[in-house]
Amino acid sequence: MTRRKKTRSLADKVQIRTGKRKDFKKWRHENPDQVTSSTRFTQKKRQQRKLQAARKMARQEQGQPIAIHPQQTGDDTLQRGDA
Repeated sequence: MTRRKKTRSLADKVQIRTGKRKDFKKWRHENPDQVTSSTRFTQKKRQQRKLQAARKMARQEQGQPIAIHPQQTGDDTLQRGDA
């Protein structure tokens, strides 16, 4: 009996359904309803999104307000020829 070479990659160890990684990819593509993320992963991602949104809000509050559309006076509209 020969010893198996140790591998570092987990790709060779995937043996779901037929044992071939390409077949697993095909099966996963054909059966999306049977493939779901773990609850731990989804909770982690949800928490990350909350933190990211909180950081974004903090950055927006710290920044300077920019007048993108400043209030125009009534005289300005007459000069452009809108009236």
